[in-house]
This record gives sequence, C-alpha cells and structure tokens, in this order.
Amino acid sequence: MLRKLLISVLLGAVTTVVLADDANIAVNPDEGKMGEVKRVPKDNEFKVCADQNNLPYSNSAGEGFENKIAELLAKDLGKELSYQYWPDRFGFLRNTLNAYRCDYLIGTNTTYDALNTTKPYYRAGHVWVYRKDKGYDIKDWTSPDLRKGIIGVNDKSPVAVALNDNDLMANARPYRIQRDLNQKPSELIDDVADGKIDIAIAWGPIGGYYAKKSDVELVVVPIPEYENTKITGKTYWNISGGVRKKEDERRDELEKAIFKNKDKILKILDDYGIPHSDPTFNNTLDGYKRHKQ
Repeated sequence: MLRKLLISVLLGAVTTVVLADDANIAVNPDEGKMGEVKRVPKDNEFKVCADQNNLPYSNSAGEGFENKIAELLAKDLGKELSYQYWPDRFGFLRNTLNAYRCDYLIGTNTTYDALNTTKPYYRAGHVWVYRKDKGYDIKDWTSPDLRKGIIGVNDKSPVAVALNDNDLMANARPYRIQRDLNQKPSELIDDVADGKIDIAIAWGPIGGYYAKKSDVELVVVPIPEYENTKITGKTYWNISGGVRKKEDERRDELEKAIFKNKDKILKILDDYGIPHSDPTFNNTLDGYKRHKQ
C-alpha cells in the first residue's frame, strides 16, 4: 500500500531557473530531486506510476493486471500510454506522482488521503491459501483446521488482529509487511506450495494470482470481513484510481473511463485470478461522500 514520507525541508521556497527551452528546474522537495528538470504533463499522454517488478499488479514488461487496465483506459481516452516505474515502497509517491514524473495510479485505497481518488471500481480483501492435498476445510476463524499447522502472515497487517483474538498467534509465522526486494512477490504463496508453511494469509490479489499460477493445486478462500468485530481488524478495502491532490478534472476523466469500461476491467481481474467484490460503504474507511454518489 502506498505510504507517506515525512520530508525534512531545508529550503523554504521554490527556486526556478529558466532554461533555453523554458523548462523549469524545481528545487521543491515535494516535486522531486533538487535541480531536476520538472516534467510538464501533456494532454495526449497517459503516464502511469507503477512498480517495475510487482506482479500481479505491474512490471516493466507490461504483464500485470494494472498494466492491462492502463492499456484499456489509455485506448479509451485516445492517449499514449507510458510509465514511470519506481519500487512501491516508502517514497513511491514522492518520486513518481508528486514529482510530476507520471500522472495516474491505476489502483489504490479509496480513502488514501495523499491522493485524489476516483469512485471505487472493485473491493479486495484477504484470503486463506493452502494445498488442496491437505484436505483442510476452512470457512471462518473458528475452523478447527486453522489450528493444525503453521500460518504465514504479514507481520502487523490487519489480519493479525483476528489471529490474536482467536488465539492463533502460536501458529503464526511472520513475514515482512514491506516486501524485501531481494525476494519474489510470490514468497508467501511459494512457501505454501513448498510445504514450508501450511496456510498463508495473503492480500487477495497476491494470493489469488500466485495460487492460480502454482504448479501445486492450491485452495483460495476469502476471509470474512472482521471489521464488525473490531475495526482495527478490517480486511476489505475499496480500490480506486488516483491522481494528484486538487486535480479534479483529471480525476473525473479517469473515473469516467474506468466506469465506461468496468465490465472489461472486471474481466481482467478474473483472468488474473484476482478475488474481488462490489464496493461497499460500511464506514468512513470505505469512502467519502463523493465516492458514494
């Protein structure tokens, strides 16, 4: 998930130098590196911020489901698709969208307040993943089979709340919540297939995609929403497109294209094995007034 980065600002103002071609060199830390030529977005480009090695979302070969959604939207808008790639970790927004190196995010949390987001077009949650040959029957947190093996889970993720509430922490094996770039994005699901852990609790797009690609037959079970039990254990989130703050016109254009092509977008999700449901608005974490209209 995209995160904010607190920046220590040594310079209190923006200084610009006009070059021969009238480009501006920005030294505002919110707009990229000091002394770097600031890109001015063009009307005919659809420049997307993405991670170059983060399947199933995106990669530099254009193989991710967000790559395919971007292709669909660019074509609908009659614009030329291009990317600014950057690892989706701390500093992602600072080095991409807020540096004006790109203008669109294909998928983000609807209420991520660092962005101006469209109405949500799908909802994603967490899943249990396990080998079919285990014979498990897991439907909810009270299922006895959850106590039979090692459960892999991203440390300090929301599902840890339900694990703790249901006395399952003794079964848990923690994985880093921020992916180690030396490890494949499929690490958690690979460990299930290889028998290193018995059950994975994974973010739905990760679990569904890599389970579908696995050479071992894996079972993917959506985890029931836990927010009604404890809001800090919320496991489902609405997903929207995003642009820079205050760029309402760009947001509305993106939103119109998304919903014009929503059936095709959902087909892409299905093709990639991404579990999804319709957006819902149970609390303010799911969207604000404009998202619900």
